[in-house]
Amino acid sequence: MTVDQSPAWAALNSHADELRHKHLKTLFAEDANRFDNFSVSAAHCLADFSKQRITATTLQRLIDLAEQQQLPQKIEALFGGEHVNPSENRPALHTALRQPKTAPLVLEGEDITKQIHASLERMEALVEQIHNGQWRGYDGSPIKHVVNIGVGGSDLGPLMACRALNLFTSPANRNIDIHFVSSMDGSQLAQLLNSLDPASTLFIVSSKSFSTIDTLANANTAREWLIDASELSLELISQHHFIGITANQAKASEWGIPEKNQLHFWEWTGGRYSMWSAIGMAIALHTGNDNFRKMLAGAHEMDSHFRHAPLTENLPVLLAMIGIWNINFLDIHAHAVLPYDGRLQHLPAYLEQLEMESNGKSVTLKGDKLNYATCPILWGEIGPNAQHAFYQLLHQGTESVMCDFIAPARRYQEYGDDLQAQHQLALANCLAQSRLLALGDSVLEDGDTAPSHKRYRGNQPSTTLIIDELTPESFGALIAMYEHKVYVQSVIWEINPFDQWGVELGKQVATSLLDQFSHPTAAKTDSSTAGLIRFVQQQQGVQS
Repeated sequence: MTVDQSPAWAALNSHADELRHKHLKTLFAEDANRFDNFSVSAAHCLADFSKQRITATTLQRLIDLAEQQQLPQKIEALFGGEHVNPSENRPALHTALRQPKTAPLVLEGEDITKQIHASLERMEALVEQIHNGQWRGYDGSPIKHVVNIGVGGSDLGPLMACRALNLFTSPANRNIDIHFVSSMDGSQLAQLLNSLDPASTLFIVSSKSFSTIDTLANANTAREWLIDASELSLELISQHHFIGITANQAKASEWGIPEKNQLHFWEWTGGRYSMWSAIGMAIALHTGNDNFRKMLAGAHEMDSHFRHAPLTENLPVLLAMIGIWNINFLDIHAHAVLPYDGRLQHLPAYLEQLEMESNGKSVTLKGDKLNYATCPILWGEIGPNAQHAFYQLLHQGTESVMCDFIAPARRYQEYGDDLQAQHQLALANCLAQSRLLALGDSVLEDGDTAPSHKRYRGNQPSTTLIIDELTPESFGALIAMYEHKVYVQSVIWEINPFDQWGVELGKQVATSLLDQFSHPTAAKTDSSTAGLIRFVQQQQGVQS
């Protein structure tokens, strides 16, 4: 029996029929304490669910579904190192990456906590070496620029964290500039190299397999740039200007990175869950080792809440289950993430990968085709910018969209009244938009008499997440919360959130097509692809 045939699912379907046509303004009118009844606090964060189309009965039935799917046991399985990634036959232990050194975790007879902290300490030693000016380029220059070359989680996670924690740069980093390159077409790298001094530039090549074609293409270009500038050997350039972060030491060594310049992590670390590992070296370089440790501590605080809090008071569980309610019972399949803090500009893109790569699946853990929806289409933008872009659709379009509004309560405390006033303006806009989306033009004077093109129907569900202040701790907790939300939803949908075979297939097909650009008859393909390759060759002056 699949989950959609279960008693708890049927009860939610029946409840949705009763509630589907009830407007949020009615729910607020019926319950003067709605905020108190539907908000939860944990690990630096308050989550207000009162603008979701739920009642106490809804929550109880969602918890019934979670218990039916054995969610508490599945949470323990995640933390305990069970093979929750069955298609790759391994655990998913990103939570262990932020576990204190004093909390042992034995996996296959070894305490992986010791291994994790040994890797972390090795990373910290390299960070200090660079900060102290002891890592030198080929002509003896101290490093002034660090370029992180990665793609997916090896890029999005560190990039997002560095931008979010920009005010927490370490005094020890000597104003080292951190840059990020991910695009396989070379556009990012070509523009960047024109502005850098080769002798004082260090490249971090971040790749779990050390065979990702996007990453290696950029790394090869960077290496040739250094060799051309220095007229030195590949071996010397690799020693002075490259650090490799990988789970495949042999491949990194084969590419040319000496073992002393390598940092390792584990096969059970998924790419989109990897910024807590040595992949986060760019974060530590930017913020300092102490702030990186604080980010890990904040994530661990959310881990502990998720693992131990009752389901009815568990922030990631409630966030996930209300998402299930919207997707599977209210037929809402679009999700907007709207931060009201410019430092979180990369959070929507990060969550796009985290959620859609994890839960964009259409078969169960048993390989059966699903009869119900899984991950919605997720997108987002900084709220003030989005207000002048796609909020028109949210307010007056034909699509139902669930939204997450995210903002810090405190900002600019040390900068004076003017910037604090700007922050208050951002908060006022955040709360006004969620209010109008929920209650429609009932919040406006004479709103019900406005012409039809000025009417706001409301009833768009949203969650408002207010963190106390954007710090390494609160940022770590926020990201961990979304990771756990993804896992909870995967448990309900009975899918594997830790593999990404669709991504792997795309890489394979792209590699197989490379030969056809130089040998168009090398293999047969569909007429569209063949025709497009012919057109490209004609434009490039290549004879077929």
